Amino acid sequence: MIRFTAIRLGNTRRGWLGGVAVGLVLAMSSMLPAHAQAATVRIETVARTGCNALAARVDALPGNAPVLLRSYDNPRGQGAPDLLPLRSAAFTYDNALAVIALLACHRRSQAERIGAALRLAAMNDTRLRDAYRAGIVAGDKPLPNGWRDPDSGRWIEAARQYAGAYQDGSSCGNVAWAALALLALHHATAEDRWRDAAVHLARWVVGHAADTRGAGGFDGGIESYLLVPRKAAWKSTEHNIDLVAMFEWLQRIAAPGGDWQAQARHARRFVDAQWDAASGHFWMGTTADGVTPLRSPSALDVQLWAQLLPNAPKPWRRALHWIERMNSVKGGFDFTDDRDGLWTEGTAQAALVYRWTGNEARADALFVSIAQQASPGGFLYATPAPRITAVYSYYRHQPCLAATAWAVIAALDRNPYLPANMHRANTPPHASPAHAGHPTLQ
Repeated sequence: MIRFTAIRLGNTRRGWLGGVAVGLVLAMSSMLPAHAQAATVRIETVARTGCNALAARVDALPGNAPVLLRSYDNPRGQGAPDLLPLRSAAFTYDNALAVIALLACHRRSQAERIGAALRLAAMNDTRLRDAYRAGIVAGDKPLPNGWRDPDSGRWIEAARQYAGAYQDGSSCGNVAWAALALLALHHATAEDRWRDAAVHLARWVVGHAADTRGAGGFDGGIESYLLVPRKAAWKSTEHNIDLVAMFEWLQRIAAPGGDWQAQARHARRFVDAQWDAASGHFWMGTTADGVTPLRSPSALDVQLWAQLLPNAPKPWRRALHWIERMNSVKGGFDFTDDRDGLWTEGTAQAALVYRWTGNEARADALFVSIAQQASPGGFLYATPAPRITAVYSYYRHQPCLAATAWAVIAALDRNPYLPANMHRANTPPHASPAHAGHPTLQ
């Protein structure tokens, strides 16, 4: 097995080192078959261009102050989107992914600026919101998202409008992803401020979302409809998978503040209960009674993210066969079994899972489609289709922060549920039945 390590590509301060690394990767890849060489270069290009695009967005905001990145660009590929609720929306989940991706890129200073904004939101807001206003954070916490009404000239708070009301909620899955980003920063820096903020978020989840109905687990968190928050009584399998990862990480580092092993078991019991052995896939979650499973639609991310847990049972791999039947489209995967178009973010998630489970050949095929989604502004389009169906919403042909971050994470073979130095439990790092040795930026 050949393993390559490239050095922080695309940074002008290290440009000559990046050139040497690229040359070394390409020279060594000549020892691989032609199809493997092409895949190696393609994945390296996805990683390099994605890393550069993410870092450039942070660097475009001058100074060293905390920042949050806008989640979407205009469909034309650059600038703010036309849809007013999205013009300055910085979704918490998207920015957490950007932190993890930038750390994988070895762009620590940029990762820390976003992480600092997430930390301020975690520690100083009454609860971590699903979205904030993009840009430099000048105060003690990020501002709520909003926009200026073009007709009246008045400032409109997103949370006061139906189109933006979701942004004021606090979904447990998004809280978990923010904590995972903070824990990744703690791992990279050994600074307790990141760990302590993650603990603060974890304690909020335990205090506000722990549930005893049915298989237990944690409910959805807080929904906010026009500034009227209420408990989200439904449960999400995906959220609980995220929470298992968060609590296990806290347990692994012996973080103070709770019995994290017990909380991980509580979330894991719910995940286990959502596995349907007869069909070989996970139910998406439950209805508001906390017990009745949601049997449709077939959500892609639930099937994929479960595979990234370090102790995922091998029978869960059957879910990959399920998505290949139910969610596959030309070039990749759709979010749901509507199969109305390719979802770039989910296709990148699938590429990572295939790599993590040892199927590099299947991952390589997905990177072909992923690489084709690049926009003029550097971010990847959420979908090449005009619009595809998500769960209760849509993804449109807009450059997307989350899609770009997931593509980087997949290209660098980085499991976001684990510290950077931990490898897959059942498959050697970068092993593959097809070929081995994709370059990484680590």
